[in-house]
Amino acid sequence: MEELKSRGRKREGRHRDTWDPFQLNPIGAEKEQTRHCFELAQYLVAVIVGLLVLASAVISKGTLLVLSTLSSPSSLRSPKQRQFYMLMLVLCLIFPNLLVFIKSLWKCAFKSFVKPNMKTLGLMCIIECLVSLGTSVLVLVVMPQFDVLTNLFISGGVCILSSVLQIVFRLQKESWKIIFPICSLILVLAGYFLLGIDYYVRVSSYMANQESDCFVYVGVGVFASLLVSLNWWENSLQASNSIQEMLTELEGFRDFVFVLTSILRTLIIAAVYFIYYKLFTNTIVWSDFYLGEDKESLKIGLIVFFMQAFFSAACHWFGVVACKIHAIRMSFALPVCSTGPAMLILGIILFITQADKLEGVDSTSIQDFCSSLVELSTKNTTPVVLLELTRSICRTSLNSPYLTWPFSLLALEGICMWLGFITSTYYVWKIKVQRIERTSQLFVRRLYESAFIDLSLLLNTKMKVVRARNQESNDDLENCVIYLCATMWHETYDEMLKILTSMFRLDRYRGDPKEEHKDVFDFECHIYVDDSFMIEKGTGKKLVNSYVNDLIHVVIEVYRVFTNKEPDDVSIIETPYGGRLMFVMPEGNMLYVHLKDKSLIRNKKRWSQIMYLYYLLGWKGYIVKNPQKITRQNNPCRASLISLDGESFLLPQYDNDSKRKHITDDNTYIMALDGDTDFQPKALILLVDRLRMYDNVGAACGRIHPTGMGPMVWYQKFEYAVGHWLQKTAEHVFGSVLCSPGCFSLFRGSALMDDNVLKRYTTTATKASEYVQYDQGEDRWLCTLLLQQGWRVEYNAASDAYTNSPQEFKEFYNQRRRWGPSTLANTLDLLHSGGETVKRNSSISRLYIFYQMFTVSSSILGPASVSLMIAGAFQFVFQIPGTLSIVISVIPPVFYMFVCFVAKPNLQISIAAIMSVLYAFLMTASFFSIIGDMVQQETFLTPTGLFLVSMTIMYLVTAILHPEEFSMIIYGLMYFICIPSGYLLLTIYSLVNMHIVSWGTRESSKEMEEKKMQSVLCDRNCKLCCWDVKIQVTQETDNLILQQMQNAISQKTQAVLSSSTYEEVLQIPQEGNKHHDARKEIHPSGKRCFSDNKLQHEDGDSASGYSRSDDSISKNVSTNSSLDNEDDNEDDDDTMTMFYDDTMQVETKLVPDSDWVEPVKTEFLKKLTYANMKRNLQEQIRYTLRNKNQEDVCEELVMMLTDTVNGELKDRVGPEDILSESKLEELQYALDEQARRILKTNRAERLERRVKRAIEKTLIAPQVEKLTEDETDFWIKLLERYLSPIVDDKAQKEVVTRELKSLRNKAVFLYFIVNVLWVVATFFLQAIGSDVISIKIPKFYPNGSQAEDYLKVEPLSLMFLLSFAVLLIIQFLAMLYHRIYTLIHVVSYRSSEKDYKEKNEEDDEGLILENQIANGLVITSDDL
Repeated sequence: MEELKSRGRKREGRHRDTWDPFQLNPIGAEKEQTRHCFELAQYLVAVIVGLLVLASAVISKGTLLVLSTLSSPSSLRSPKQRQFYMLMLVLCLIFPNLLVFIKSLWKCAFKSFVKPNMKTLGLMCIIECLVSLGTSVLVLVVMPQFDVLTNLFISGGVCILSSVLQIVFRLQKESWKIIFPICSLILVLAGYFLLGIDYYVRVSSYMANQESDCFVYVGVGVFASLLVSLNWWENSLQASNSIQEMLTELEGFRDFVFVLTSILRTLIIAAVYFIYYKLFTNTIVWSDFYLGEDKESLKIGLIVFFMQAFFSAACHWFGVVACKIHAIRMSFALPVCSTGPAMLILGIILFITQADKLEGVDSTSIQDFCSSLVELSTKNTTPVVLLELTRSICRTSLNSPYLTWPFSLLALEGICMWLGFITSTYYVWKIKVQRIERTSQLFVRRLYESAFIDLSLLLNTKMKVVRARNQESNDDLENCVIYLCATMWHETYDEMLKILTSMFRLDRYRGDPKEEHKDVFDFECHIYVDDSFMIEKGTGKKLVNSYVNDLIHVVIEVYRVFTNKEPDDVSIIETPYGGRLMFVMPEGNMLYVHLKDKSLIRNKKRWSQIMYLYYLLGWKGYIVKNPQKITRQNNPCRASLISLDGESFLLPQYDNDSKRKHITDDNTYIMALDGDTDFQPKALILLVDRLRMYDNVGAACGRIHPTGMGPMVWYQKFEYAVGHWLQKTAEHVFGSVLCSPGCFSLFRGSALMDDNVLKRYTTTATKASEYVQYDQGEDRWLCTLLLQQGWRVEYNAASDAYTNSPQEFKEFYNQRRRWGPSTLANTLDLLHSGGETVKRNSSISRLYIFYQMFTVSSSILGPASVSLMIAGAFQFVFQIPGTLSIVISVIPPVFYMFVCFVAKPNLQISIAAIMSVLYAFLMTASFFSIIGDMVQQETFLTPTGLFLVSMTIMYLVTAILHPEEFSMIIYGLMYFICIPSGYLLLTIYSLVNMHIVSWGTRESSKEMEEKKMQSVLCDRNCKLCCWDVKIQVTQETDNLILQQMQNAISQKTQAVLSSSTYEEVLQIPQEGNKHHDARKEIHPSGKRCFSDNKLQHEDGDSASGYSRSDDSISKNVSTNSSLDNEDDNEDDDDTMTMFYDDTMQVETKLVPDSDWVEPVKTEFLKKLTYANMKRNLQEQIRYTLRNKNQEDVCEELVMMLTDTVNGELKDRVGPEDILSESKLEELQYALDEQARRILKTNRAERLERRVKRAIEKTLIAPQVEKLTEDETDFWIKLLERYLSPIVDDKAQKEVVTRELKSLRNKAVFLYFIVNVLWVVATFFLQAIGSDVISIKIPKFYPNGSQAEDYLKVEPLSLMFLLSFAVLLIIQFLAMLYHRIYTLIHVVSYRSSEKDYKEKNEEDDEGLILENQIANGLVITSDDL
């Protein structure tokens, strides 16, 4: 209700100024609110992860202590049992090495292999061997000799080397923090000293079961701890230049090092075990490894081993998760540091609560209690683990008959070791991680030490050390620049509203580009509009068409919604490719609208992409690297030198160019968008995270949601959901995503600029296969080029974008007619170059190539599989024999294939629609037939029934794991009944019509009608009885006389136009100069600026050259309507074979380029009306003073200046009248004087310049500018080299048409043969009979009992069913893995509301402007 009232108040305010106060308010335009529920969920996840880390660490450490106690020589267990428990202890040490070996071997075999440096490899092997030697000696030899409390405390000494290296290399960012490693070293040495004193007291006080050789084990334990501390040497030595170079080199072949060292570590562990227990103690009896009937010991040993192995790995993984979700203190450092105390407290609690279960103990004193434990060793009712741990505690000084005070030495030793460990890893508490970081950036080593899991996690956490000057640091996020590039082709008003709203949302999220933001990025928005101009009938003027007018209205409307005022800073620029509109968005970020003239530049999406890639990566990258080569602006009299908040800077459109001087191509991103994409800022930032985290990621895409209404949209909703849930996640996990859709994808600049990517992307299709691969699916081809160059493409499921999908059956079929062949062509291209791609791309393995081969094979066999499924429905529903049902099911697809070869595309689609409805009924019958078969068989455990049930459960679980998309499961039934249409009829339609290379979507009705009528010579409507007859005679008829007459008329007309054109070319320069003389720009200060006119006269040569260039381009464009099929006389554009149907016959009469400028400028001049000016002035004042803590002054200014405007204009002009130049000058003077008086009264003179600039911006008119000479030259050369409109002669068209049809015939033949072979094989198996060739499967009822008869299944059907099931299981497991890491990323994102540091600065005395040419030149306000 409050929201309704708020909107009502705003509307009433507008209604006081105009009779048209109504406006659109697109969904999502409201400000993002802080999501407290999300923050609560984030803290809840952090608490849960922290508890899991603590619990798993305690269990891991506890189980290791249990095994060391059970295998101790002083244990009450038998030698046979102790030997078994020692074996379990050995396996606990080996298990982490086994995991590392498997993962590293996988990466070496299927990812990448780099030949190692033998010197570095040798050094790593020596260090790993020493570490493994120390670990095995400490755990297998020393710890069984000590009591459980000493074993708990002694492991804290493994941090000693880390403390020493921190002191030596001065790794602290703040010098005073060196006290932490010094304290750690002192505390650890004190702990070792107290350990020696404690055992000296034990021996001297004649403790029971305390041998005098314990000092040897104490010394060996200290030495072993020193060896173990070598494990984390990289963490401390990373600041050294020489070591850093070696570590950088090591990253390339670290996987191979881990493969080799994990084997060496395992061998050393086994060698220490056998050498000590066979050669030294001779306690190994080979026959005792078989426990025989001792099931209890076997059970205890295996359970403890599996718990130790599992929870050690779980603790390591949860620790990584805690760091990645930004919960280092709460969920990582605190739980890990608390592991030792928690273990001690838990032991005391268990001892107190469970001691009463030890029946027969004497609790009068501690000595009597300990001595009575010996008698319990033979009782079966005694808990073995509790008994041994209790006896181990009795080995301490607590059980001394003479002195008990030495027990305090043991306690003090534990405190010293624990504090030494905490102070050594103090940096973990202050460590800062980015939103999402790789595990290798968080931890030094991939391997964890299961024997010291808590110390291993903290010591393995990478220090953020001070880097040397010649080293780069990845500790802080590098700034990046994002270019949002949307391509438009005949979008509707509502579709344009979506993309503009998304861009303005991002502008509000980012804030002022001069302010810092937590995500450290800057951005620009670029919209490229194809087919933007039209020739006005009658006058011959070139004007913008209705689509551009709609776009202008949308920009104004969205600007008004976000700011409650009109656009302030608008520039109109004439360019060699058409025109450009430039806007400063509300927060100061830039929006560019590029208007493409199809007579000057190529149309369609791929050429728009090439256009903005060369402009943003090529040209802008060139000028920031060579600023001295850029000449001065042709229009130095630009009126607006300020952003919306009043802070001054020179030409805001060059702000990002200035920042990009310090940004590498790796941190320059291109966001490819469609003209109807709707997204939130969060979606873009999540994609940026993926590219920031991995340097080899060249592109990343998000989750695309189709929007719209109707059955076709319902089908696509579930199709998109399944494709993203299973297929894209499997590609992401096992290899790389093959297609990053152009409607919402982020590309890395350096990846696009790589060899064989952008350069090859400019290739013009000349062969039939190139038309299919290059122009029908440009997004997939671009990704194929990236993959072949070694870049990775990723998928982020949390990055949501919404785009319109085809709602009509015809539009859907035409879209998929393009996508199907293109997908197949690009996948086959990737498979063909698979060997070379595997070598270059570390994300693509041979196993992944095999996976793609399997998926391609499944899609090729799709039509046959669907036909056989329909045959099964016939067989069950109508009781038709198997062979006959196969024959009947094959007839419709064969009939439809014949129709596609002989009929027009429109008729093909109409027949497909009818057949789709009939097939939907059959699929419904098939669904119920499967259910009926299960009822008839009295079990669902049949192959088909089991497959259906498991598929349903799997999709249901998948939908549950995507809670925000769970509703998509509703459309699953629609998807199921449309399978024949989508996988049978659509496949046939797309293959047979492969030679048609027009897009077939977004064709405006007006344009198609014009194309139809262009070839009509005669059009008559006649009535014959009750029939209406339409008669048309076209150019494509076989009437040769009419064709000859038409050609003769065309030749005469062309000759006449050519002669008149020459005379008009000579007259145009004078007319153009007169036109520019008449156009005068008004400066807010009252001065007129004739910069355009002056520069045009001074630069006459350049201007004339520009006109000649345009003329030459126009002359090079000839009539190129389409490649017609042989019988296209009754169809629209979709029935034509087209290469570039966007080209048109250029009007030979040249039109002045400036004709379109004035109407566009007039549209933006509406901001200077009386009604709009008041609202604009109010909002401009509020926005300018928003951070100055002057709310009272601000509101007084708004009220008084509004009264001034009313007083000056109320009775002189109407609310919709545009103010004249003289009125603007008078109004500006009055407003300046009124503002000066108000500010002087409130003693706020320091704000005067800000307020005056706000008044200037309110009164400024849209500017008409020219490009720089260098940029004009760039566009002319780019058009000549890559983007000039394509001219195809008739002979070339005929050749390519034949090639396309030949390619079509080959593809159809291949598909037909493969599917026929599959169907024929099944047919003959049916004909032979199930009794002869079949696989008998036992039949089970739901209660588990087995039936007497068997289920008979054909081998081929069972093989296909199992293969498909295996594929789905693989994709399901990949989805589970991907879901976990998506959750981690989402939690780490925290929130998506606007969050940047606002600077509340006072105005500087001098106005400092940055000159893009000469840095260091300072211009003060006096100079201005």
